[in-house]
Amino acid sequence: QVQLVESGGGLVQAGGSLRLSCAASGSIFNINAMGWYRQAPGKERELVAVITKGGNTNYAESVKGRFTISRDNAKKTVYLQMNSLKPEDTAVYYCNADLKIYLASAYVNQWGQGTQVTVSS
Repeated sequence: QVQLVESGGGLVQAGGSLRLSCAASGSIFNINAMGWYRQAPGKERELVAVITKGGNTNYAESVKGRFTISRDNAKKTVYLQMNSLKPEDTAVYYCNADLKIYLASAYVNQWGQGTQVTVSS
């Protein structure tokens, strides 16, 4: 069974920083893109940042210059460094990965359980 487990969420004051981690485990043959999404109360889930296996990145306009996504392919882990946090960054943050399990014929899109990030003003 494949799992994505997030950690690093919490409560922080505006202007502060947090670092999220997401580790993939299980019988994983390969992971292509990994990313972070977030969902605030009453809003739809939105893309925050995504990174390819080769290290190419893409960010939502609202977080450019403040958030940095990175990954360690050997550890099957993706990170999100969040600086200069704003109250509007408050949301549940979800990890996402396109991965292939051993003996499977296709890639699947896997989600983590989510981690709460709360930014106080």
